[in-house]
Amino acid sequence: MNLDADVAVIGLGAWGSAALWQLAARGVSVLGVEQFQPGHAHGSSHGTTRMFRTACLEHTGLVPLAQRSLTLWHELENAAGRPLFDPTGGLLMGPADGHVVSGTLDAARTHGIPVEVLDNTALAHRFPAHANLPAGHVGVWEPTAGLLAAEDTVRAAVEVAQRFGARVFSGTKVTEIDLVADGVIVRTPARDLRVRQVVVTTGPWATKLVPGLPLDPVRMPMTWFRPTGEAEPFALKNFPVFIRELGHTGAIWGHGWSDGETHDVKLGLEDGGRDFRSIDPDHAGHAVTPADWRKLTGLLENAVPGLTDLPTSVTTCMVTRTPDKQFLLGRPDGDRRLVLGVGCGGHGFKHASGIGEALADIVLGRDTHCPLTFTDPDRFR
Repeated sequence: MNLDADVAVIGLGAWGSAALWQLAARGVSVLGVEQFQPGHAHGSSHGTTRMFRTACLEHTGLVPLAQRSLTLWHELENAAGRPLFDPTGGLLMGPADGHVVSGTLDAARTHGIPVEVLDNTALAHRFPAHANLPAGHVGVWEPTAGLLAAEDTVRAAVEVAQRFGARVFSGTKVTEIDLVADGVIVRTPARDLRVRQVVVTTGPWATKLVPGLPLDPVRMPMTWFRPTGEAEPFALKNFPVFIRELGHTGAIWGHGWSDGETHDVKLGLEDGGRDFRSIDPDHAGHAVTPADWRKLTGLLENAVPGLTDLPTSVTTCMVTRTPDKQFLLGRPDGDRRLVLGVGCGGHGFKHASGIGEALADIVLGRDTHCPLTFTDPDRFR
């Protein structure tokens, strides 16, 4: 078979763009295929910002991946020549025995991450917008947390990959992947692309190319509000990235404004996808209705007073969940032609640079920098 490249990466969102960058940087002959344009607003990697934490409450095995990712984010910043990460620090708040606080502290203790526990009095003094934390609730301050520039990070990874020689086919939808005896045929309406291996990082579209994967794509709103009074308590330096467990009513996340003109404060529901039905990503739609923010505004009235009753802006993205909310990374059935990088679960962007490196390691038959056995794509079989 005459090859167009050794490797094709399909889907150039956060994970795919990072994989393309890592493969190209190692001198691999690689091409990337993206049905839209890198940095688009139709999938899971947009919305201006994404939160970054190293004390990962979702799984302690994610901590080394987050730590490695932070190193790689700085490498990408240097290669791209522009800032992509803002080290704001971050707050994890809730009942002392709740999953947000206990999960964060478990991760910090296990991996030696420096954090500071604040009672509600100390927290209100340092962060006035969180002054109404109930009795018995505490905050954990993680100084290594921060914000990633969502779309610009994707574009930067693709740009750097292209400098290393990667070819990119934008506006090109893959209709089928044929695993043949001597490699892979990636079929598009315009042409077929022939490679030895394919990396599938298509997020909610993954099951259209690899049927049978245990993935559930859902539509997730991202919402912005403005202060009704003094804006300074909601500035990013005073209202840094946070997750706040509210008890049985759920949890919210967000961060303050950095734009001195609009003062827009970004907020959302943790695991808000549990309130939304599974979707077909080709027909998800981006129109918003009051149902997209009604539950959140009801919680904010008591949890974070001082913001507008209605959002000033709402957009939607897609989150692709697995049954255990962990990623699918690796070769299904040990197939030497196919590597999966899917199932972001709503907490995958922060890890994208490390996942890109891991996917490149898997393609090249090397051990990954961090142990990732808990992301085995065959674990549900």
